[in-house]
Amino acid sequence: MSARARKTDKAEPVAEVATAPEEPEETVSELRVELPASATVKQLAELLDVSPVEVIKQLMRNGTMANINEVVDYDMAAIVASDFGYEPVAAQRKAISARKPKSDEKLVDIDSRLLKPRPAVVTIMGHVDHGKTSLLDAIRETRVTATEVGEITQHIGAYQVEVDGKKITFLDTPGHEAFTAMRARGARVTDITILVVAADDGVMPQTVEAIDHARAAGVPIVVAVNKVDKPDANPQRVKQQLADLGLVCEEWGGDVVCLSVSAKKKEGIAQLLENLLIVAELEELQANPEGRAGGTVIEAKLDKTKGSLGTVLVQSGTLRVGDAFTVGDTWGKVKAMFDEKGKRVRKAGPATPVEVLGFETVPQAGDTLNAVASEAEARSVSQRRQEQRKLSARPSGALSASELSAQIREGRIKELNLILKTDVQGSIEPITAALGGLGVGEVRVSLVHSGSGSITEGDVLLALASKGLVLGFNTAPEPGAKQLADTEGIDIRCYEVIYNLVDDVEKLLTGMLEPTWVEVLEGHAEVRATFSVRGRSVAGAYVTDGTLTRGATARVLRSGEVIYESTVSSLRRFKDDVRQVSAGFECGVGVEGFTEFEVGDIIEVYRQEKQ
Repeated sequence: MSARARKTDKAEPVAEVATAPEEPEETVSELRVELPASATVKQLAELLDVSPVEVIKQLMRNGTMANINEVVDYDMAAIVASDFGYEPVAAQRKAISARKPKSDEKLVDIDSRLLKPRPAVVTIMGHVDHGKTSLLDAIRETRVTATEVGEITQHIGAYQVEVDGKKITFLDTPGHEAFTAMRARGARVTDITILVVAADDGVMPQTVEAIDHARAAGVPIVVAVNKVDKPDANPQRVKQQLADLGLVCEEWGGDVVCLSVSAKKKEGIAQLLENLLIVAELEELQANPEGRAGGTVIEAKLDKTKGSLGTVLVQSGTLRVGDAFTVGDTWGKVKAMFDEKGKRVRKAGPATPVEVLGFETVPQAGDTLNAVASEAEARSVSQRRQEQRKLSARPSGALSASELSAQIREGRIKELNLILKTDVQGSIEPITAALGGLGVGEVRVSLVHSGSGSITEGDVLLALASKGLVLGFNTAPEPGAKQLADTEGIDIRCYEVIYNLVDDVEKLLTGMLEPTWVEVLEGHAEVRATFSVRGRSVAGAYVTDGTLTRGATARVLRSGEVIYESTVSSLRRFKDDVRQVSAGFECGVGVEGFTEFEVGDIIEVYRQEKQ
């Protein structure tokens, strides 16, 4: 059946019931066309049954210059389809499978033709000192540097190895916090997680956290039982502990690949890589290497000589030198690209990590990179995103307790995600039991993660990724976690009485929780010099994070203790009075009523916000 025939079939019932023949445009408006995520101008013309020239003209009318082989995304294709009288409909994801067309079918899903197998992207997680870094080094040494004698491997946060002619991409992340930080920003970069557990140590608290983070991301887990060469190694005990957590190894009748390795002696590495290839094949990982590139920033930094650099994992299309791109709320143009060995490369396809030179400003890890037609378009998109960001102070993924309560009341949320941290392990069970009995209508409590100890940045990131809340019982957030929670708009609620904790959660479920006022940190500056200006004590400071604003509420900290609270009375850059100074710049700061600055003092700026 042709594409045109399909559209006509859907339009015919409308034509039959129409009673006003003088309005034939109703029939045209009901024509529907399925559009893929991306298509060339020629392919779009075939779908719409018009000339490619007509499509190009329509694109020009909408402000887009394109040739017959140019790839357009769904949004632009939908606009063109509407201009030709069609009702655009996004193609179902199931249609992406590589199905064969029927003999009488002209329309074949375009994405399925362009999709090709791609390397798996693997992240290694686990408890500290269980051998994550050693395992990465063992893989790198046996599969990379051993075949490249004399070359120095450059650390760019990711690298590829080749096994039996197939590639595997490894992300060298510092831990599950970084893994979830990218996911919290909407970036799905990992296909497989390797969970490293020491055979002599067994499952530890960070092991449980890593499992929760991997499960929340919905990626398959491959277990590597490390340090099996040690005299007190007990792999069977590890497998039993994992089974208690719901990870049942294949040899015990489960579906989790579990292998014994020794990173120190480089034993079991080959088997681990082979099994990763098998898991990747089962996942049927594919991507479209054609067209403009899309990817995710893995890590970024400001180099004194090169400027802004970022490690990018390309996920679709092909990134080339000279491409203009948008990334987060900044933009850039690829001036040069380097692989993990420091070699210049001209292009990078799906699942390939490269270090990119050419960012206008330093992006954030997890930001999405998209190649665009020109630098002018990249700059325009960046400016629009910056304006949108100013209009919305709170990140789109974050929800405060009062916002969650309102959405539950309106019926938009059916599951309340919680991260629970307690003072001791023994407090978890009674609180979990109390929370498990709560539920109002269809809304239920989901405990994403629980553990003992202080509230960490990882807990905040997990709450951000799962759009949940952090609850603390007889514990407090670490300074970094508090700052991150303030920045990302995540609610941290701490309690000393179980009844109060359970009561607040119940109010959340019924949509009756009252908002509270909390401090939101806006920036910090470190005092590096002191001097007197017109009889007033002024600090020569370096803004370490966020921004300092004249007139903002501020406190002065010395050795971690608050010694004075007031407002920022003056702010200068060189000889000029300024309203605001951002991170990475030096400035002169005056605090109203304070005259005793010392080198090393921290000026903390904050505001009060209702949650």
